[in-house]
Amino acid sequence: MVSIVSAVRDLARLRQIYVVLVRHGFGELAQRLGLGGRTRGAPEALPEHENAEALAEVERGEEERRRISLPERVRLVCMDLGPSFVKLGQIASTRPDVLPAEWIVELKKLQDSVNPLPSKDIKEAVEASLGAALNDIYESFEDKPLAAASIGQVHRAVLKTAEGPKNVVVKVQRPGIRSTIASDLELLHALAKLIERTIPESSLYQPGALVDQFDRAITSELDFGQEAEHAIRFAKNFEGHPHARFPHVYREASSKTVLTLELLPGGKVYEAIREHGHKGPAIAQASVGIVIKSIFEDGFFHADPHPGNILISGDPDRPTIGMIDLGMVGRLSPDMRDKTLDLMVAAVRQDHLAVADALYMLGTPTKKVDMRAYRAEVSMLAEKYLGKPLKEIDVAAMISDLMRGASKYGIEIPADFLLVGKAIMTIEGVGKEIDPDLDVFGVARPYFLELLRKRYSPERMGMEAWRGLERLSGAAYDLPQQLREVLDDLRLGRLTLQTTNPTLPKTVDRLGRRVFAGMVVAAFVLAGTALVASGRQEVLGIVLLTFGVLVMLGHLAADMIRRN
Repeated sequence: MVSIVSAVRDLARLRQIYVVLVRHGFGELAQRLGLGGRTRGAPEALPEHENAEALAEVERGEEERRRISLPERVRLVCMDLGPSFVKLGQIASTRPDVLPAEWIVELKKLQDSVNPLPSKDIKEAVEASLGAALNDIYESFEDKPLAAASIGQVHRAVLKTAEGPKNVVVKVQRPGIRSTIASDLELLHALAKLIERTIPESSLYQPGALVDQFDRAITSELDFGQEAEHAIRFAKNFEGHPHARFPHVYREASSKTVLTLELLPGGKVYEAIREHGHKGPAIAQASVGIVIKSIFEDGFFHADPHPGNILISGDPDRPTIGMIDLGMVGRLSPDMRDKTLDLMVAAVRQDHLAVADALYMLGTPTKKVDMRAYRAEVSMLAEKYLGKPLKEIDVAAMISDLMRGASKYGIEIPADFLLVGKAIMTIEGVGKEIDPDLDVFGVARPYFLELLRKRYSPERMGMEAWRGLERLSGAAYDLPQQLREVLDDLRLGRLTLQTTNPTLPKTVDRLGRRVFAGMVVAAFVLAGTALVASGRQEVLGIVLLTFGVLVMLGHLAADMIRRN
């Protein structure tokens, strides 16, 4: 029964997707995917009783296609299809290695905003998740939300604690959102496979990889317990930092679907500058410093530091930057941090070839790379930026172009580095709005120098040498035993060697087809010849001979096509 209900729901969702695609001028795409009906792009493809509405949607789509750019129409489709597709668009906006710049700009406009749920529903959800009455946990709980998004909404409250009442914000997951997103994810995976199968040119945009990345991101966001862990780790990493502040997590009032956090003081970036006398350059430099430290020193960073996730408080000359909404984070392993640092240092040195080599080491080649052409491409892209004074370099645009150049030559950039690019692009964009003279490399230089000093410090080099010796001694200890086992297998006749020939399966398959076709042709020819020679069934014999010749010609033609 559940599967039938699910199937009906999915069909209704597919129907909605088809209508939205037609509405925004993608009727031909919908037909190629098989989402429509009988005729290509025609209103008759929709149910008869909706013909008038269908005709209006088709006309509207054709008019929109003439008037509006393709990236903007894609953004409108995401908005019409709801939260899951909005978040997919937001994820796609982090992929400059896949999408052109104009697409990135347009998809960044997507905002995850929905109508708030009634406070009664939210309070019931909190009580069900925490297993206690609301009045037993909070002294007060405001009915009006501070913010409402597709996954949850945020309310101010006063929490009862052993130290006394505490001002907090409570993030509550919308009831039923998990099943909604799970259903949409199934459809998105199916649509991505369908697009890749029916539209070969779509492989350039990697729809399957985009949906996989979205799946990981949205699944992580649905677990508020992970966001609590992120907040605790950020607070530990920035303990004693003069500018950074992260909200305290109240574990006793939190769960996987409810998160109670300290209410950080301060206001939004532009409000702090306009109304509280804060200075744009001080905020910009402090914010960039926090992001650079978290990426290159900690390897754990806020992946979406847009203005809505930043609160400004403290002295206008020495601002405190409060970071909130910590669900989406990026991680860099020590090895990845070293490679990312090499890329940035090469950019600071304005060494084009070193930039190309660092980018190659950072990624994973998916095919044989023409290194001469690749280095020439990256050098040409780098020259556009690295010929300027450091403070005039647009770091966001440089990273975006470099990733696109690497992707062009089949070098797959790791997803975590893509989040590094997104974080730097976002904070640089905000920073240059409030401080046009912001020098990102200038702010980052002390961090880079300190990291290089640590990398080549005697302590680290000694530790790496010790680890190398440990591995070498382990190999030296295991080698005699392994060699003895090989010699024993050789003496007892148990040693076997296996080789693989990548062309062998195709060769065997082709040989099998030829043998089979030869046997069929031989049977037809022999039987036909015998009948003609006997003079009793000459017509049947000629038919069999003709079949034999046709089978032989057909096989030869098919073999030539496969070979070509």
